[in-house]
Amino acid sequence: MQCKLRNLRSDTQDFSQQEYTMSQFKFVSNRSVKNEKGEETGKIKIFVKADSNKAEGDYKCPECLNEGKINQEFSRPFSVICQKCNFKINLPKLKEEMKKEKNAEKKKRQAEIMEQAKKLAEQG
Repeated sequence: MQCKLRNLRSDTQDFSQQEYTMSQFKFVSNRSVKNEKGEETGKIKIFVKADSNKAEGDYKCPECLNEGKINQEFSRPFSVICQKCNFKINLPKLKEEMKKEKNAEKKKRQAEIMEQAKKLAEQG
């Protein structure tokens, strides 16, 4: 499978001009990141080459909107500290992130049902 990786680290290499197979990477991610209020205002793009344990890429801090580069050891759970405001940008595993969002939606639906039941009881 061939893919193009664009603008991940334009300051060190021009990835937009080269094609890679996914087997050349251990990890690739391009995600939105939430701030303290839960708003998706940030971004994180990282990749780890198969022959390395170094995460490279860039981020946009969801708190102060500072843009910075990533060049650090890769480990799970992955996180980056904003160079400007020291906000910790976490990159959870997708499975855990999806589970958390699903549980939040379930709680919201349950609260709505309880509110409707309360209104019906008051009317009855």
